[in-house]
Amino acid sequence: MSFYRMTAAAGFILALTGFGAVADTTNPAEGDFAEQLTMMIGAERAALGEVRTSRLRQLTLPPVETRDAARTATPAGDVEYTRDWVNAQPTPAASADLTCLSEALYFEARGESVEGQFAVAEVILNRVDSARFPNSVCGVINQGTGRKYQCQFTYTCDGRAEIVNEPRAYDQVQKVAATMLNGGERSLTSGATYYHTRAVNPRWARQFNRTAAIGVHLFYKPPQRLSQYN
Repeated sequence: MSFYRMTAAAGFILALTGFGAVADTTNPAEGDFAEQLTMMIGAERAALGEVRTSRLRQLTLPPVETRDAARTATPAGDVEYTRDWVNAQPTPAASADLTCLSEALYFEARGESVEGQFAVAEVILNRVDSARFPNSVCGVINQGTGRKYQCQFTYTCDGRAEIVNEPRAYDQVQKVAATMLNGGERSLTSGATYYHTRAVNPRWARQFNRTAAIGVHLFYKPPQRLSQYN
């Protein structure tokens, strides 16, 4: 049981028994129980003081499955994979995640259909939720950046400057990115964490399970026997 759940359980017991206010020290059994709970909570607090803040946040988050369910909870039909629907969405508020995801969609998929852009966004967010990749949008996109052609997304390590020359295209992918970051449904790629264009045939793709083919991209998920890639 995590520190968070133990503390919550202890607090619940305290509330039920009335020890959260004043314990009845005239009853030896209740007094001993209250003392044990106080000692337990004190020990927890001391232990929590030694844990990094980032780890505490992880301990208090719901399981990945729950987070996935919450993120994909957008009712069917709320998102339409059309330019008209996307262009009708409001301009999103700026954030680091939005910038990173928008740039990835612009440089990786701006020539794709709207559906194809949503599919690429799915892969990136699926990676964020996977223990095998960095746990942030910008971390996933910039993984390996700094080593030429050794990164996960080629535009970040091909030696060329990333310049947005098509503002209308960027505005569209920015709204796609915002929709997905705000909990847009992930139903296009069946949990894919990899993709490549039809123009190439990487060796790894022969061992993976293809989950979708959308536009110029093919999407994959590692088979169970290669779960180290998940």
